[in-house]
Order: sequence, then C-alpha cells, then structure tokens
Amino acid sequence: MYRYDLISCHDCGVLYRKRPLRPREKARCARCRSVLYRGTSADLTRVVALTLGTLFVFLIAQFFPIVELEVNGLTSSATLLGSIRVLWHEQMHIVATMVFLFTMLFPAIELGSLLYVALGLRVGIRVAGFSRVLRAVQMSRDWGMTEVLMIGILITVVKMTSLATVVPQPGLFAFGALTLLLAIVVSFDPKALWNIGDQQIRQVLPGIRYKPLAPDTPVLPCHCCGLVAPPVARGRHLACARCGSTLHGRKPDSINRTWALLIAAVILYIPANLLPVMHTRTLLGAEEDTIMSGVVLFWTSDSKALAIIIFIASVVVPMLKLVTLALLAWTSQRRSHWRPEQRTRLYRMVEFIGRWSMLDIFVVTLTVALVRFDALAVITAGPGALAFGAVVVLTMLASMSFDPRLIWDPIDEQAAQRKHTETSKHTVIGEQHV
Repeated sequence: MYRYDLISCHDCGVLYRKRPLRPREKARCARCRSVLYRGTSADLTRVVALTLGTLFVFLIAQFFPIVELEVNGLTSSATLLGSIRVLWHEQMHIVATMVFLFTMLFPAIELGSLLYVALGLRVGIRVAGFSRVLRAVQMSRDWGMTEVLMIGILITVVKMTSLATVVPQPGLFAFGALTLLLAIVVSFDPKALWNIGDQQIRQVLPGIRYKPLAPDTPVLPCHCCGLVAPPVARGRHLACARCGSTLHGRKPDSINRTWALLIAAVILYIPANLLPVMHTRTLLGAEEDTIMSGVVLFWTSDSKALAIIIFIASVVVPMLKLVTLALLAWTSQRRSHWRPEQRTRLYRMVEFIGRWSMLDIFVVTLTVALVRFDALAVITAGPGALAFGAVVVLTMLASMSFDPRLIWDPIDEQAAQRKHTETSKHTVIGEQHV
C-alpha cells in the first residue's frame, strides 16, 4: 500500500509536502495562491451527528410545503417535489430533471454517502464500496445547489407578495436551516476519510507498511482522494493505487472539450434571453416574461435589490463565464505566458459562480407551482427556461473540462529550458577550465 505525505496543487500542479493543520487553518499554494487543503477535525462522532441531523432537516425540507398563497379565499401551496411534478406534467421534462438532480438527488447522495462511510469508520469498519461511495460524495458536492435554491425561494416569496397573501410553511424554515447545516458539512473535507480508512486497514493488517518514494519515481496526483503516488495500470488507463480513479497527467482533450461545450452554450445563450421563461394567463389576458422583463418588473416595483440580484445571476454571470472561459481556452491554446496567476484566479472565480446562474430556473419552478388559481391566474414555464438551464449546465461542464494546469505548463517548460541552458553553460566552462 502506498502513502506519501505529498499534495499536488489542483490549479498549477506544484507538489508540496503536507504538514498537520489546526482546524480552520488553510494551506495555500505559494505559486498560484489556491487553497491546497484545510485543517479539519477528525472527530467522527461530530461528523456523524452533524450529517445525520442535516439529513433529517433535508427530509423535512423536501416533503413539507414551502409557502402558501391566499387570493380571494383560494389557496395554493407547493413543495419542492410538487413543483418538479408540475414542470414534468407541463412537458418541461429536461428542466424538471435538472431541478430534481441539483436540489434533491445530489444533496441526498452526498449526505447519505457521507453518513454511510463516517458511521462505518466510527465503529471501526471500512464499509463495502468505500472508494466508490467517497467518490460519489465528491461528485455530488460539485452539483448540489441547495444554497442557490434558498435564494430562489426568498426571491419567489418577495415576488408573490405583490400577487397574494404569502403564508410561510415549515418547508421554508427547513430550507433555511438546511442551507446553514450544509455549509458546515461542506467544510469537512472527504479526503480526510481516506486517511482514516487507511488507519483502519493498518490496525486490522499490522503487517502492511508504506513504501518509501524514490527520488526519481514518476507520480501522478489523484484529485479524488488526494494521493500522490505512482499509478497502477488498469487496462488501457492508469488508476489511483488507493481509490481506483482514472488518472491523467492532464485532462484528455481539455481545450477541445472546453471549446465544444462553450460554443454550444453561446448558441443557446441567445434563445435563453429572447424566448419567454414564463407564460402568465389571467382574467385580463396573457403575458410572456423573459429574463430581462423579470428584472425590469422587480426594478419598477421598488424591489431594486432583487432586480440587481437576478440581473447579476441570470445575465452578468453567464456572460462573464462565457467570456472568461473563452479567454482561458484561447490563451492556453496559444501557450501564452500572460499573467498566469491572474488567469488561475479567473478560473477559480468561474468555478465558484457557475452554479448561481440556476437561480432564475429555481424561481420559475416555484412560481409555476404556486400560481395555480385556475379561475384567476395560471403561470406556466416557457422555452426560455429550457435554453437557459442548458446554458448553465454547459458552462459548468466547460469549466470542469478545462485543466488549469495548462496555464502553467509554458511557464514550467520555460523554467526547465532555462535551467538546462544554465547547466550546459556550467559544463562547458568546467571543461574549458580543466
């Protein structure tokens, strides 16, 4: 079994030797300033208790009504699952699937998998499927969007106050508590569980010893479990010696994949802004709302703060992601030496803000489910919601496909070439001196 106290920077590829950190401390890369790892508590009892409590709150949030509307004696309420069901019945299958995955399935997988592994380690057992389950935690964390949904709920509540009397329901408070609890759960690094699992194996099999790393041994970092070690051959691919994840020196066809996803997102960005995201039918007639018309409505109804939030999340952020990803792909393709640290920061910014563009989709989902007064008003989702949701997903996939280490490869090659030139000069001077 291999274990090395090394860690590779995810963004620039520099190797460091790990040292213990106290809780809330951070280790940053000296070159690109990205966070390498954080100091976390290894108290499994705390992890299990916190995850179990969060899972209970998650169930309450999913199955209890969020808000209730009252208009002229008529009432309408909606749960998150009910809102998804309404979208599905309106033939918006893709949008309903996206909302279900990002707000229900992925958070449930993260919490359930983390509880399963941590509970097993707490009682001294390395559970079946340990590696696959922890990989599921990592993947689900990238796509869970509970905090974005919570902001969408608040915007929907404020929007509905101009149409009806809004009565808060248990689901609203549960989602508020869930957002806070998930923020604490996310602060725990699942990579720490790999080390605890290794300790469990060494206790059961005391004969196992870690092999020392020879100075010139080729190694590859695993961004799933954090191990830096020689890879093992598995068919045509190289795999991590600990978790079995497929390893690559650089992501295959990173720039080509990024360009393909980016071009598709740009094409869909046009109908996403031109087509209506909602159709409103009332006794006074029918009306169609695009993203910009919704921003204007909030601005003219003295909700300027919400108008700014929606404008930034639904217009500025997608445009910023498209431009930034195009810049990163173009400069990396040209092997540019221009401002590598600043470009790495741009990449981290795109990764962070990527999910927030789903805000408008969540507002549409809840609004469609709440405004179900057949005699007075009905709101249905429009084709713009489908196009906009596709733009969000495509830009997130594009940022995941881009390998930020490509930014630093020309810098490393230049440094290696300079070092080789200086070594050659010293060799020639030494020979002449002799």
